[in-house]
Amino acid sequence: PFFDPGPWGGQWMKEVCDLDRDTVNFAWCFDGVPEENSLLLRFGDVDVEVPSINVVFYQTDALLGTKVHSRFGDEFPIRFDFLDTIKGGNLSLQVHPLTEYIQEKFGMHYTQDESYYFLDIDEADEPVVFLGLQEGINPDEMIEDLRAAERGEKLFDDEKFVKKWPVKKHDHVSIPAGTVHCSGTGGMVLEISATPYIFTFKLWDWGRLGMDGKPRPINIEHGKNVIQWDRDAAWVEKHALNLVAPIGEGDGWREERTGLNELEFIETRRHWFTGKVTHNTNGGVNVINLVEGREAIIESPAGAFEPFVVHYAETFIIPAAVGEYTIRPHGESEGKECGTLKAYVRV
Repeated sequence: PFFDPGPWGGQWMKEVCDLDRDTVNFAWCFDGVPEENSLLLRFGDVDVEVPSINVVFYQTDALLGTKVHSRFGDEFPIRFDFLDTIKGGNLSLQVHPLTEYIQEKFGMHYTQDESYYFLDIDEADEPVVFLGLQEGINPDEMIEDLRAAERGEKLFDDEKFVKKWPVKKHDHVSIPAGTVHCSGTGGMVLEISATPYIFTFKLWDWGRLGMDGKPRPINIEHGKNVIQWDRDAAWVEKHALNLVAPIGEGDGWREERTGLNELEFIETRRHWFTGKVTHNTNGGVNVINLVEGREAIIESPAGAFEPFVVHYAETFIIPAAVGEYTIRPHGESEGKECGTLKAYVRV
């Protein structure tokens, strides 16, 4: 995984992931992004580090599955990353481009639809997510106020224009492109999103400076072209906020659908379990994070791979070619309830 500080970064990853205590904060972690992460290959006593994206190029069908490959080519379509604002600050208020906009303006095939899964929170910070617009606002007034804030003439009145929702641990909110959003302070976010290159139109950065002491770029003129003004509080509550529905249950496990919104191509399933859970890739790549529990073990009934252990908050990828596999509590977690969040492409 790749960790980096930021102007709003928090302290959770420093403690839980045992990172450098002398670093001021850690804001981002790319922990399931082949374009950003590496593979370590061992030859005898020598470890060789290579870009993970090489596997996507070399074993596209085996990793992604033929249907996902046909839709996305040799691109890995699912991104898992961390955003840490516990004892930190708000992310910049932002919006992502619509599909046609990113195609027309930037030549990308698809856009960054995403979601926030709250892996943990700091209740003392009264954590919130900014998501959607207040009902009945004037779009022209909001854009002009954002421009005035960028010029340094005033502070942007976020409470007047943007809806703020309290969040708790394990909440999951969908953020289709065009929806104004950001995580507030006090949240440890597992961000699950599509993986075009990062096109984030920042609208307001709370009047602060970046890590280099300079203002970070603001993109109001792009942002105003893609904001979906009908995505107000009522829309968010119905279409984006905690879309949790039970799917099934068995001996020692239960499964829930947590999203994403129907406008997004990623499906997410959460499993709570005290015993063995059987999964199947169904011909498409699975990306999973252990969102609850100390550790779990992943095994193949057919012996397709050696069993491996994952720990709390770790992300792992199951190639499409694996087919059936199982996950169960392991070590310190045996006899206790664990939780995983799994993402895959709807095909």
